[in-house]
Order: sequence, then C-alpha cells, then structure tokens
Amino acid sequence: MLITTILAFIAILSVLVIIHELGHFILAKKFGVKVEEFGFGFPPRIFGIKKGETLYSINLLPVGGFVKLYGEDAAGGGQVKSSKLKVKSHDLKRAFFARSAGQRAAIVLAGVVMNFLLAVVLISFLFATQGVSIPTKNIRVVEVLSDGPSFVSGIKIDDIILSLNSKPIQKTEDFISQTKSHLGEQVILKIKRGEKIMTIMLIPRKVFPKGEGPLGIAITNIEIKKYSIIEAPFFGTLEAFKFSYLIGNGLLDMVVNLVLHGQKPTGIAGPIGVAQLTGQAVSYGIGATLWFAALLSLNLAVLNVLPIPALDGGRLFFILIELVTGKKVNQKYETYAHAIGLIALLGLIVLVTVLDVLRIFSGKSILQP
Repeated sequence: MLITTILAFIAILSVLVIIHELGHFILAKKFGVKVEEFGFGFPPRIFGIKKGETLYSINLLPVGGFVKLYGEDAAGGGQVKSSKLKVKSHDLKRAFFARSAGQRAAIVLAGVVMNFLLAVVLISFLFATQGVSIPTKNIRVVEVLSDGPSFVSGIKIDDIILSLNSKPIQKTEDFISQTKSHLGEQVILKIKRGEKIMTIMLIPRKVFPKGEGPLGIAITNIEIKKYSIIEAPFFGTLEAFKFSYLIGNGLLDMVVNLVLHGQKPTGIAGPIGVAQLTGQAVSYGIGATLWFAALLSLNLAVLNVLPIPALDGGRLFFILIELVTGKKVNQKYETYAHAIGLIALLGLIVLVTVLDVLRIFSGKSILQP
C-alpha cells in the first residue's frame, strides 16, 4: 500500500505540474518567446534531447517539471545586458521581458488556466461516466436483507416508498422515525415499482440484529445522475468554478481568522499530508482518485494565482503594476521580492511537513487540528 501511495502521489503531482508548465510553454511558443528548456522532474539532469532551440530534459527528482524561458529573470525594468544572457543579440527580441505586458500576463496565467481546464476535463469525465449524487424527494430501497420483514413481504431493491399508513414520506429520517413508532405493529407501505403502485403490509420487528433496523432494508433519497457528453462539460465547468470559489474563500477565511483572531490554521497539508490523502483516495478506487486529482489541480490553480512573490500570481502582480503605471518595476526590486517570497514558501513547506510528521506520529488524521 505504501509503494502504491508513493507512486500515485508522484504520478498525480507530476501530471498536474507538467500540465501547468505546458501552459506556459504553449503560450511562450505562440508569442515567439524562446523556450530554453522544458524539464520533466527537477535537476540534477539525467539526460536531455535538444529539438530545435529547446532542450527537453529528464531529471532525477520525478515530482513535477519546469519551463525555462529566455529573459524570464530579467522581466522587470532597468537595463538588460546581453552579455549576462549569453545569447546572440538578435535573440533579445525573443526574450520574455521583450514581450508586451499583455502577452507576458497571458504566459504567466497560462499555467493556472491549464490546471483549471484539467480539473474541468476530469470532473466532466466523472459526471458522464460515474454520475453525480443528487438529493431527491424519493425514498429508494438500495438493499434488502434476507429473512427481514421487508424481504419476507416482497420489497425489492429500487422500490420507491411513497407513504407509511397513508402518510406521505419524502425524507429518510421521517420514514425511520415513523417506523420506530410502530414497532411490533402492522404498517401499510405504498410503494412504486417501475410504473406500478403497490401496497405492502409488514410488521417492524422490535428485536433485530445490530445494524439491520426494524425492517431489514437500507434506504436513500440520493440518486445518481449521469450527464450526457454534451451536458457534462457545462456542468463540469460550473463545478470547477464552485470548488475554486470554495478554495479561495477558505484561504481568505483562514488568513482573516489568523490575523484578526489569532486562530491557528487547520486543514492544511504539506507534501507528506497530500501523499497520505492520495493513498486514501486510491484506496477508494479510480473515481475517488480522479476527484482528488481534480481538486488538487484546482488548489494549485488558486494558490498560484495569489499575488505572492515567486508564484505566478506574484509575477502577474508586477505586470499589473506596469499596466497601471505604464512603467516596469525595477528589475532589482522584483528579483528581491521573488527571492524573499521563495524563501518564505520553502520555509512554510518545511513547517507544514514537520506538522504532518507530528500528526502521523501522534495518531491523528492528517487534516485534524
């Protein structure tokens, strides 16, 4: 199970990061920016193949990937020296910093968009193949236990319970409550089977095996609705937007509670925590794993769009300043900001990882405070 969890974690995270970097790669190529390297995994490099002007590399650390754009680190204002860039002077026109602010913003945002689109594709696929749970007013029988009153009386799976003793029933808790109030007494159930309406009489038992209940049936008011290939992308997109909002709103609440109320953030997981959650998702099957991958992709999209230096949102923030003021932020200050942001992020990752380890050794769930 441990090996499966590790492999699944590496596979999912690698796909999400590669898809993210592919967004930067595609837009950079479209706008004529020179892509120096597209790497799978992180250095040290194992080997690479140069096709055209781009080096496609396979690296030792298999989690994630990267795209190296020429002139990306010189995107701010100030003088740019071609000698530092180690390329021919005519390539300066193909540098990232030489693109318009709008094109640079598009390249920076492309990774976030790709993560969002990946989530839409996964959710749409699940909506079309496995469906989505929808609450209804119908109480449907999902299991009939042998030798119980319901089995003896002829109740079958997928029967819809309409009423008990002529009282309409639309909630499972009402049905359970009404049943318990008539233990040992004959009750009359009106059910729908296909297109037929039927009446069944039975006696809820006073004594029953643990976990079975008076009638020996399992019921639900949840139905599984599968969307068509045409409908699924629309509802999948709505679902992705909904979860993105919930993630963003949760992050905002966490920051507000921390700053204004001093409340310790909960429900945060680092690499070890995410790996553990991956293992849990894998144990529930392919559907749960794909849902987890979609939510993780949305988390990466939302986090990356935040105006934090070293992240895509931080780079976008400096580009927006340029668009508003009409002047690029000094390269030195932007570089300092990204360096400080990177150090802070690495420190946060280490801290959260330590907390993950402490939770594991204390026997707590990874999402417990």
